[in-house]
Amino acid sequence: MSDFPKFVEFREEGPREGFQIEKKIYPVEERIELIDMLSETGLKRIQVGSFVSPKYVPQMADTGELFQRIKRKPGVNYTSLWLNDKGFRKALTAHEVDIDPRLLFYPSEAFAQSNNNCSSAEMREKQRDWVRLYKEEGYTVDAAYVMTAFGCNLEGPIPQERILDDFRFILQLCEEEDIPVPILVIADTMGWGNPEAVKRMIGALRELAPEARIGMHIHDTRGLGIANVYAALSMGVDMFESSVAGLGGCPFAGHGHARAAGNVCTEDAVFLCHELGIETGIDLDKLIAAAVKAEEIIGVPLMGRVMHTGGLDKYRKSR
Repeated sequence: MSDFPKFVEFREEGPREGFQIEKKIYPVEERIELIDMLSETGLKRIQVGSFVSPKYVPQMADTGELFQRIKRKPGVNYTSLWLNDKGFRKALTAHEVDIDPRLLFYPSEAFAQSNNNCSSAEMREKQRDWVRLYKEEGYTVDAAYVMTAFGCNLEGPIPQERILDDFRFILQLCEEEDIPVPILVIADTMGWGNPEAVKRMIGALRELAPEARIGMHIHDTRGLGIANVYAALSMGVDMFESSVAGLGGCPFAGHGHARAAGNVCTEDAVFLCHELGIETGIDLDKLIAAAVKAEEIIGVPLMGRVMHTGGLDKYRKSR
């Protein structure tokens, strides 16, 4: 029996995750235009860029400039990603960054080394320092991510128990530091998940943390993204990270073809929710227009479906 939520929050990652994997560095002006269009859709959180090493991710070297030049809409949070305390400090001093403190966990040893240049155990311990750093700056952890939750291109299958062990650590850390349990995010970083695996993982996490809010970061690498969204919705998940037009992917995930690595497409997932009678607060037509703009910027056909067909409202109204 399905347990669909009444309202779903989408957190848009396209401007960051979408452009970090591209070999070309796209002009700031074009990315500002896309962010400004996304601001008008009803999305309440947009990840503008990341404060990471420009040596390894030169596409994000101008994130500070983006924050200076975007047109902010009241009620919209403009966030960034960081992978270490140095990046967090940069976010703190950049122009009007909405800080969303997060914790990051790597059950895949190979991905920990590839993405963060440390071991899984070292990254785990660093999260203790991050919690204290956030506290010092007056912030509470918003979300905790366990990545490669269904498998890793670099390491292979990841046992569910290893994923749950990271979530147990998160719960223990929250108790030790006397902080609220954040959103627990199951991240299918490399697109290994399938609908039944998604339901099993959510069910196991709910047994572990019955009162916690669960979110999902889903990649559509192998075409199961929207099916996995549906599976998560049926289990009551009400927060998804997604990318307009299906942009993006992690440049350190070992994908065979970068353009097949994108996050689940925001407008496709929003369309699904609306068809199921689930509210999102998002104007689908405006979101489609932003997706079309993203495709114009990239200069090749992107992976979204609804952006190329439109929704069904116009056909329903014409009958």
